[in-house]
Order: sequence, then C-alpha cells, then structure tokens
Amino acid sequence: MVEIVSPLEPVYRRGAHGNRDGGSRITLSETQPGSIVQLAAWPGQDDAMRAVVKTVTGLDVVAAPGAGAVDESSAAFAFAPGRWLVVDQAEGVGQTFRDKVSADLGTVCDLSHGRTAIAVEGEKAERLLSKFYALDFFPGVFPVGGAKSTTHHDVFTLIQRTGTDRFELYVYRSFARSFWHLLCASAEEFGYTVE
Repeated sequence: MVEIVSPLEPVYRRGAHGNRDGGSRITLSETQPGSIVQLAAWPGQDDAMRAVVKTVTGLDVVAAPGAGAVDESSAAFAFAPGRWLVVDQAEGVGQTFRDKVSADLGTVCDLSHGRTAIAVEGEKAERLLSKFYALDFFPGVFPVGGAKSTTHHDVFTLIQRTGTDRFELYVYRSFARSFWHLLCASAEEFGYTVE
C-alpha cells in the first residue's frame, strides 16, 4: 500500500502550547486511520447498505442522518440521506466494500487519501468547536456516535463524537493545513497539547 504522507507534517508541532495556566484542556491529534470510505445507497436501498456496513464493520448504524456508531477500531455514521462515512483503522476496507456493494445497491468511494482526520479531545472540546460551527454540541443533542456535516468558511467538515469529550473531524486534505493553523490558534486560550 502507498504510504500516506500527512499534509500537516510541516506544521505539526508536538507538545504543550497556548495558555498553560490551567494546564492543557484540549488535546489535538491527527489520527491517520487506515481507511476512510464513503458509501451512497440508491433510493430504496438504505437498509441493504446498512446491512453491508454491519457485515464489514460490525457496527449497527441507524438510517437517520446524524446517527452513528463507534468501537475501538471503526466508526460509521450517516451524514445525509442514503450516505455514510465509514472509518476503520485497517487499510483496504474500501476494497472490502467494493466487493460487497453491487452496482444495483449503491456506490463506494475510498477517501483514505483525500481526507485528513483530526481528533479534538478534552474538557473544552465542545467550546473550541463552538467557535467554528453553529451546532449544539451538548451531549443530549450530539451523543457519542452521532455526527454532523457542516462547513467553516467553506471548509466542509464531517464531525463525529467518538467519546464523551472527543470528536473526530474529517476535512479535505487540501484544506487540512490551513484548518489546523486555525484550530491551534483558537485552542490557545484553553491551553492545548498536540500528541
């Protein structure tokens, strides 16, 4: 497999940054999953596509946009009617889906080389993300496993809550470096650590 080179490499500075008076309240990291795959079901094929997601990942994803599921090695969520993003630590999951999704069921698009995955974690994660997105990050509205698709200044972002205080953000690779700069600058007031 071709080695994925991070677009963040030139600006990825590990360590503690920003306001350190209260310690780091946010941790930022690039997660580099092995596979990021987008699935789209043809009309009337949502249940069949969700069954394929469950077969491949073991995750049971509800058909409603924003619904999702996570475990230790994979995540999946519906970000629009009939569309899902599946993220897995293993490489080659896109091919596994291509083998299981017939032409009359829907389409498979491997985005592993086209997206950058950034984790935002910590007690101030919701506050940091609220600076960027006009979304309600309260856990009752945005539960673990849940996801949203949105933009920040035309940077399309898919966001999934993968833990109580942890979010995974998927951005276009071409915008990742400028988005990272903005994310770090916005996290300075809280104190943050890059892992």
